[in-house]
Amino acid sequence: MVNLANPTAFVEVARRLLPWLAAATAALFVAGLWLSFAAPPDYQQGETVKIMFIHVPSAWLAMFGYMLIAISALGTLIWRHPLADVAAKTAAPIGATFTFIALVTGSLWGKPMWGTYWVWDARLTSVLILFLLYLGLIALWQSIEEPGRAGRAAAILALVGAVNVPIIHYSVVWWNTLHQPASVFRIGGPSIDPALLTPLFVMAIAFTLLFVLLHLIAMRAEILRRRVRALQQSQVERAALVEA
Repeated sequence: MVNLANPTAFVEVARRLLPWLAAATAALFVAGLWLSFAAPPDYQQGETVKIMFIHVPSAWLAMFGYMLIAISALGTLIWRHPLADVAAKTAAPIGATFTFIALVTGSLWGKPMWGTYWVWDARLTSVLILFLLYLGLIALWQSIEEPGRAGRAAAILALVGAVNVPIIHYSVVWWNTLHQPASVFRIGGPSIDPALLTPLFVMAIAFTLLFVLLHLIAMRAEILRRRVRALQQSQVERAALVEA
C-alpha cells in the first residue's frame, strides 16, 4: 500500500489521479448544468431558485474547506504529519473562494426574496466571519517565511476559528433569521421537489470533485515549491561554508 504520508508518494499518486478526476469533474458539471437549465421554475421563487445550484454547494464547501483545515491543524500540532500543513495551507485559498461565491450568490438570491442584498442576520454574518478567517489564515501563512512556524501559528488560529462552523450550521435554528432553515438534510427528509433536488445533488458532487481536484493540484505544487526552497537554502549554506 502506498504511504501517502510520504510527500514523494503523494505527488506520484496525485499525478495519476488528476486526469481521471478532471474528466469526472467536467462530466458531472456538464450533466449538472444541463439538469439545472432543464429544471422547472419554483412556484414561489420562479427561475431565481436556480441560483441555489451554485450557492448551496459553494456554502457546503466553504464549511467543508474550513473543517479540512481544522483537522489538518490537529495533524500539524499533535501528530506532526508531514502533509498536514501543506493540506491546510493549500485548502485556505480554495475555501475562501467558495465562501466568496456563497456570499455573492446568496446576495443575488436575497435581493428578489428579501428585497435587499444583505442583512446582518446570524447566518450571513457568520459566513462573512468565515470568509475573514480564511483571509486571516492566508495572510498569516504569507507573513511568516519559515514554513514550520507559519504552519503552527496558522494551526492555532484555525482551531480557534473552527467554533464558527457549527454556529453557521445551527444559526437558523438558534436565532430568528431571514435565511431559510435546512431543506435538504433534515428530519423528515428533504423539502425540495425532486425536480430541483436531483440537479442540486449532481452540482454538489461536481463542486466537491472540483474542490478535491484543485486541492490536489495545489498540494502538489506546494510540495514541489518547498522542495525548491529547501534546495536553495542548502545551496546558500554550502556556499557560506565554502567562503568561510
